[in-house]
Amino acid sequence: MARANIKLIKAIRTAARKIQEGFHYQWGHMGGCNCGHLAQELTPYSKREIHEYAMRKSGDWTDQVEDYCSTSAMPMDEIISSMMDSGLERKDMIELERLKNQEVRRYMGERGVKLYHNNKEDVVDYMFAWADLLEEKLLANIKLPENMESYATVDS
Repeated sequence: MARANIKLIKAIRTAARKIQEGFHYQWGHMGGCNCGHLAQELTPYSKREIHEYAMRKSGDWTDQVEDYCSTSAMPMDEIISSMMDSGLERKDMIELERLKNQEVRRYMGERGVKLYHNNKEDVVDYMFAWADLLEEKLLANIKLPENMESYATVDS
């Protein structure tokens, strides 16, 4: 699963919120689909640019991620590289596009049992749950010093 970090968690939540608030969502549009919305948050590219770059190669997000080459200098590969630099793994993008990450779905409880990858409400719920799960993982890795007394301040 993705490397939990503040930038990625914020980007996932922002993408989910934008879809929820009515920003253009279209599963068949490479810039306006599940991954497309997250790519907009993690890269400087717009929906139109992402779609345009994706059309230079064949296939959907799954195909393009599977065919990804870090040294190709193709714009879509640069977008995928940038997303990976933000903590995503290739598998995360493929799973996001189809809402298939079983850990996220289990985290969602009964709501995660039946999801449609192209239903914007399901996408929003999945993305918020994914962000919450990553946040829990991030917080679980924070270790505070045992002797917190030396960090206390007195306001007088």
